[in-house]
Amino acid sequence: MYKPLVVVTGKNGQLGWEIAQLKVLNNFQFDFLFIDKEEMDLSNPASIPAFFKQNKPQYFINCGAYTLVDKAETEQDLTRAINATSVGVIAAECAKIDCTLITISTDYVFDGNGTSPYLPNQATDPLNFYGQTKCEGEKLAVENNPKTIVVRTSWVYSVHANNFVKTMLRLMKDRDELKIVADQVGSPTYAADLAEALIKIVEQLEGGNIHYGIYHYSNSGVISWFDFAEAIKKMAGLTCNVLPIPTTDFPTPAKRPAYSVLDKESIVADFGVKLIDWKSSLRKCIHDLK
Repeated sequence: MYKPLVVVTGKNGQLGWEIAQLKVLNNFQFDFLFIDKEEMDLSNPASIPAFFKQNKPQYFINCGAYTLVDKAETEQDLTRAINATSVGVIAAECAKIDCTLITISTDYVFDGNGTSPYLPNQATDPLNFYGQTKCEGEKLAVENNPKTIVVRTSWVYSVHANNFVKTMLRLMKDRDELKIVADQVGSPTYAADLAEALIKIVEQLEGGNIHYGIYHYSNSGVISWFDFAEAIKKMAGLTCNVLPIPTTDFPTPAKRPAYSVLDKESIVADFGVKLIDWKSSLRKCIHDLK
């Protein structure tokens, strides 16, 4: 029986790994091919067409990215190759074989001066180089393949790989006190929930519910990094004293947006994706980590 092929990049990252877990647990009507830099090196865009000579997917989910936000300020050539140039090449190769591209982007494409959730069609103005390259990648993807869906997300965490939740759990066990930024506001995203949303989109497309363009996805709710850390502490039953500080007390090489809440109404309306409250997802993640 014919099954459409879904290629997923970044198989060792948080999101790629979570999609792979879903495949293990479900009997999807798709074949999956999970790849990493051994199969397709995003830091070498010229090598990408060779992959498409061997593989002809119907759907391509690009979870691979350079995500070290502060390091990106100095590793600019590498960051741009992975986050922008390669995305453009992937989109062009997908277009040649009539393959739908779903590529993941970030809340960091916005400047953070907003006061209400950012709409997908709102003007972008990234504050840091990472955000700039993700912005460039979005534009190249949409320009090079009309069958492109960009999904912007924010504050991603998982039971797998490095992320804020796992870092907090480790530090809170080792230290009596932690200072966490309280004036940067956004929404966390449990990678397992985003993985389910992406599979839902592919199922909807395959079923004839066709939409392309830019969408937003995160868990529902709006919090600061300090609120996030406090919730992690409470749910894990830890006693570390968490203190709120302003961004000015914690300077980083890359600037972060003060407000980066994403409006998610269109992804719900167009694809029937469910939004899950950030607290219930965080609770599940901490439970699974234990």
